[in-house]
Amino acid sequence: MDGESALISAVRAGDTDLVRILLHEDSDPDGRDAAFCLAVRMHAGHIAQLLLQYGADSGQCGQEDLLPLNEGVDSGSPALFEALLGREIRGRYPEPELSQARDLARRWHETGVEAELRNRTGSRDAVVRTSVQDDEYYGVDEFRLGGMTVRDGHGAILTYIEELLGVRTSFEELMDRALAHADQENHTTWGSVTILLAGRRDQVTWAAAAALRTNPDRCRRLFGAEVLRLTHLFDDSDEDAFAGPALDMFTDWSAGETDVAVLTEVLVALGEHVDPRAEAALLPHAGHPDARVRRAVAQGFSEWSSPPAFSGDARTALLRLMTDPDPVVRKAACHKVGGGRDNDPLFTDAMAAVLDDEDRLVQLAAVYGLALHDDERCVEAGRRLGPPRRGSLEEHGYLDAAWRYEWHRDHP
Repeated sequence: MDGESALISAVRAGDTDLVRILLHEDSDPDGRDAAFCLAVRMHAGHIAQLLLQYGADSGQCGQEDLLPLNEGVDSGSPALFEALLGREIRGRYPEPELSQARDLARRWHETGVEAELRNRTGSRDAVVRTSVQDDEYYGVDEFRLGGMTVRDGHGAILTYIEELLGVRTSFEELMDRALAHADQENHTTWGSVTILLAGRRDQVTWAAAAALRTNPDRCRRLFGAEVLRLTHLFDDSDEDAFAGPALDMFTDWSAGETDVAVLTEVLVALGEHVDPRAEAALLPHAGHPDARVRRAVAQGFSEWSSPPAFSGDARTALLRLMTDPDPVVRKAACHKVGGGRDNDPLFTDAMAAVLDDEDRLVQLAAVYGLALHDDERCVEAGRRLGPPRRGSLEEHGYLDAAWRYEWHRDHP
């Protein structure tokens, strides 16, 4: 548009998929800084974060290119607010300004977005509420009323500012913030709180989360399970002090949990342990009636060494899950088998058998797996599937494995 770069045009259009493609192709590396400044001015936090991930330097933005922190808080977008406090420009904001932003975020959070919108606009019209993606991993709800548009990520913004200010908020208060969005799948406030608590890696936090295992409220059990899982997952110390307690906790928990969401979280946690006890706890759930549980089982199996191979029970379960009625389960099982180093011909033949699956992602996972197992059948199957869909790095990654196999085959 008007001679501007493709990246700037994509940002101006709010086209996240095209921005991702251009960045992935390393298009216009010199324009990323200007694109970041534009994304911030447009309140496009998701795109701003994406540009930062691909090397944009927020420090190149002038003061006139950035929003005041209070305006970032008012947006309700954690992605936008965190972009304003990127590493290169964080020092531009003095502590008093951070404290004011914290107080504003707390007011939005405690009052509620709809009530605060009505206070500001005076409108009594119906609020328009939609679920939107706020960053690469998490979503929020977006509210429109009286010409204003605000997202409900203020709890996450408040949590982020407190951490910057060195405030240690209690486990109970943080949990209450997360539970305020328990009915919103993958909400950014829930994610920011569980990650923060897991990062503390102390016995007080562990004990508080573990105590929730027997809570009658399924949301509190889910919260506790996620904090415990992430505590172990993020523990990269040599001692890995939470590995044993986590395995013991989740092994017992998996046998008695009845709620599907909580059980799924527990099984995902078990899959993060390479241990025979984890596999033994996963196997009874391979035929669970809910696809989310079966997918967690498929993703959770581990190979044993010398030579790397799945156990007989895991192999049987994976072969069955590759023909599961649910395509997401089939894809998960195929991806697990394909990414593994178990060279049993049963697995390559099973992957070849799903090359004609009705679901494209299952076919792609099979192409990927066959390529990693140096199986010629990936080449023609990849060609039949055609190019990756626009904006899908997952499809690009799957097909890239087949392209690499073909190139190495033809250039020994």
